[in-house]
Amino acid sequence: MIKMKGVTKVYTMGEVTFSALKGIDLDIRTGEYVGIVGPSGSGKSTLMNIIGCLDIPTDGDFHLDGRPVGTLSSNDLADIRNKKIGFVFQAFNLLPYATAFENVEVPLLFAGMKGKQRRARVIEVLLRVGLADKIGNKPTEMSGGEMQRVAIARALANEPEIILADEPTGNLDSKSGAEIVRIFESLREAGKTILIITHDVNIAKGTERIIRLKDGLIESNGDML
Repeated sequence: MIKMKGVTKVYTMGEVTFSALKGIDLDIRTGEYVGIVGPSGSGKSTLMNIIGCLDIPTDGDFHLDGRPVGTLSSNDLADIRNKKIGFVFQAFNLLPYATAFENVEVPLLFAGMKGKQRRARVIEVLLRVGLADKIGNKPTEMSGGEMQRVAIARALANEPEIILADEPTGNLDSKSGAEIVRIFESLREAGKTILIITHDVNIAKGTERIIRLKDGLIESNGDML
């Protein structure tokens, strides 16, 4: 599903250049549950942004489900982000004055789903993450764990094949974090391809494969902690 060969990413700021990725070779199969770890500045977020089509490589080949990402138009990339990939972030990134229903509805609006079908889908994914009783609540009326579950429901709205999660338990207590991990495990069992950036050793150990980055390179690919 995800194939990278010699992928680099160089950022230029004035006369200064910085190589965030220095030649990444990576294959991730459909249905894998992968942990991505490494120290700050190792390239984890840059790698996640490229996999999520939020950014494109400076050089190298990146194929997503057989499609060469570097040749796709901005509209094609937006369509992939909306329909093929679900994003979950540490800071939740919810609309603060919108209800749980309205937050989950956003990607369906962009996808052009009709009203009746859209409502049924929102309710379905909120039920899936155990938030049927919070459908009308705003983020300020929810706990951190509940907000992250809304974010996961939003990520699932368009039934993406890939879930990308960047430190999804970073702002949560241990109990709420464990609940989020259980949701990811259920998604893995349902056949989703899941990539999680995490500093939490316990979460990383629960994945099927750990990719360790250091200084923009893959230090190990498949080793357990």
